[in-house]
Amino acid sequence: MPARRPVRTALAAAAVALLSVTAAGCGDTGGLRGAGATPTAASPAKLWPDLRPASSPAYPYDVSTREIVKGVAVPGDDIRKVDPVDVVEAELRAHPADYGSKGAYHATVDRMQECRPGGDRARCPLLKPYYRDLTGDGRADLTLGFRLYPTNQTAVRVYTVERHRLVQVLADNDAIIGVELAGRSLIERSPADTSGYEYRTTWEWDPGQRAMVFSRDEYLHVGDGRTGRTPSPSASPAPSTGTTRTAEPAATAASPR
Repeated sequence: MPARRPVRTALAAAAVALLSVTAAGCGDTGGLRGAGATPTAASPAKLWPDLRPASSPAYPYDVSTREIVKGVAVPGDDIRKVDPVDVVEAELRAHPADYGSKGAYHATVDRMQECRPGGDRARCPLLKPYYRDLTGDGRADLTLGFRLYPTNQTAVRVYTVERHRLVQVLADNDAIIGVELAGRSLIERSPADTSGYEYRTTWEWDPGQRAMVFSRDEYLHVGDGRTGRTPSPSASPAPSTGTTRTAEPAATAASPR
């Protein structure tokens, strides 16, 4: 999903500028003071009313993904009986442009061979699977993550079962710090270009599209940034600036192997 990065860069610049202005007015921790006269309420001012509306988005971005997984059976419609290795290998076969010899993630194919019995588990790119009902049908769904070699990205996937078939309902690739499940939402944490900040992208189930849809992309302050280090994948998120934190962290992506 590389198209998200240009949008995030603009968002980051705006957020930093806003925080700088806000910080300039802070610092007085004394007693209570009167705020003065209450300003008269003013309605929002609509700028450039004659501006011609854009006919297309500035950047293409897939807000949802839905794909039937071919070649993987679901015994008894129980997703827990599906081998996650089979699921990932089915994706590798279905998308040769990404995983073939000239694909961006070509090294993932060789690494996946290490996930089989007798392989070197330290080289296996597949992360621990998690099971939780994200679609609201009362049955567990499967959340998978696997490293995309030779890049530093991680694939995040969600699967459900429909009509005895395995269906992929979320597919996102990004540089991942951590992943959380909160209720029926999946939240990805990614490093920002500015030290001390991070992105949090939220995906939620949409009954109409029958898929996990992109619903929110936040740019958050998580530390002073003086060390220039990104948070550890296993660390809990630090309190964010002006944002309600999600509760119930359930899954954290493993560190790169």
